[in-house]
Amino acid sequence: MADELIKIKNLTKSFGDHIVLNGISFHVDESENLVVFGKSGTGKSVLLKCLVGLLVPEAGEIFIEGQDVLKYTLKQMNDLRKQVSFLFQSAALYDSMSVRENLEFPLIRNFSFTKDEMTKKVERALEMVSLSEAIDKMPSELSGGMRKRIGLARAIITEPKLMLYDEPTTGLDPITTKEISTLIRDLQAQLKMTSIAVTHDLLCAQIIADRSIVLNDGLIIFEGKMDALLKADDRFLRNFFSPEVFEDE
Repeated sequence: MADELIKIKNLTKSFGDHIVLNGISFHVDESENLVVFGKSGTGKSVLLKCLVGLLVPEAGEIFIEGQDVLKYTLKQMNDLRKQVSFLFQSAALYDSMSVRENLEFPLIRNFSFTKDEMTKKVERALEMVSLSEAIDKMPSELSGGMRKRIGLARAIITEPKLMLYDEPTTGLDPITTKEISTLIRDLQAQLKMTSIAVTHDLLCAQIIADRSIVLNDGLIIFEGKMDALLKADDRFLRNFFSPEVFEDE
């Protein structure tokens, strides 16, 4: 039985009178990829930010490797963040920096590698996403799919224990979506990373998910495998994933 890397207990987060997360509980095992579904505004990105201390919940507990991170000092939280990487919707590359400089940035900021060590890490990360030839290009010279790959290379270059994906395939065509999703799955297996991915993209989720949860009205209304999710006899879930189901009702 796999060990739990993350355990969330009764997590609650609100903004004013609007309750975004209403006492949710779930876990993520080591080397597992959990996909989080839900309508816009249901707290998916809020959940990711609570995990790394960018937002503070009103109630609940967040355990990572058995430690309650909500009780961490600022130094402890900063140390944790060095073990966590984000892949944002836009890839969030620095337009004024080359690909090489974009990948070096987290290494310079968080570690003390020599120039040679950084070069080897950059080259290795680019090799893993099959874009070694882009090392000295500028982000403006890259296609949307290439930018996603470079963003992924930058995310994995620090060898994180935990990867957080926020809509990793937004804006991509179906072929590129499949390529990026397959790359995410393969890198997760190769690097033995634990991942949480927020997405609306069913194709992406079917490729990368070991398990999924669905948020609605601040609650988890489903938790389980993708096959079970797509066969669930629940009106909201069926309508969420197949809007045409109820068109004639």
